[in-house]
Parts: sequence; C-alpha cells; structure tokens
Amino acid sequence: MNEAEIVDGLAPTPSYRYADRVGDRLYLAGQVPNDTGGRLVGVGDVAEQVRQCLINLDAVVTANGFAVTDLHRLVVYVVGDRERMSAAWRAVVEYFSGDVPPATLLGVNLLGYDDQWVEIDAEVSRR
Repeated sequence: MNEAEIVDGLAPTPSYRYADRVGDRLYLAGQVPNDTGGRLVGVGDVAEQVRQCLINLDAVVTANGFAVTDLHRLVVYVVGDRERMSAAWRAVVEYFSGDVPPATLLGVNLLGYDDQWVEIDAEVSRR
C-alpha cells in the first residue's frame, strides 16, 4: 500500500491509501503537514503547514502520473479563527503564484493530529 508515494518521499500512512486512480481521475485522502518521516511540521505556523500539505499533495499527484495542472478543486480545512484562516489562504495563493484552482476554505474544530491546523483535499482529473 502506498508504494509509489513512499518511493516519492512521503511517509507511510496509518492504514489508509494516499490515493486511488480510477481512469482519468485521482481520488485523494486529505493531505496533512507531515514530513517524509511522518513528523508534523510547522507547529504554531499555519503557513508552513499549508506549504507542507501542498508539497505532499503535489507528491501524491505526481506519484500517480498526474500533474498539478490536473487539480480541479481544493478544500482547505483550517482549525482556528478567521485570522488563521486568512493566513492559510494567503499561503495557498502564494504556493500557486496567484493561480489557485477552484477552492473552498473551511474552518473546522479539530483535525487528526495534535497541533495540526491544516489539511488539504483535492479533486484531480485529466481534461
């Protein structure tokens, strides 16, 4: 499970797949701000957590034979207040150099890891 993603530098997941490819679509699990060793990065830094989530998202997309240009929808989950959500959004815009795919920014109460403030989900398909 997750062999292609692990070869591309992602950490093993706790009993779930990073993605399933079905024809020209890629269904992804939400990407968390873990480094290649599975350690949470950016504790206390929402922008760093966004960057790590997007780096991981890019790695999953690439490992499965797709490109970042195949991203057609992002959902950015952020724990915290509007200020933290705004900071997360600025980091998303910066990562995509202002050309963000269709996206939804959601405030949530809790995510899977202690000190995790961001998780990013995406829809991927070839045109």
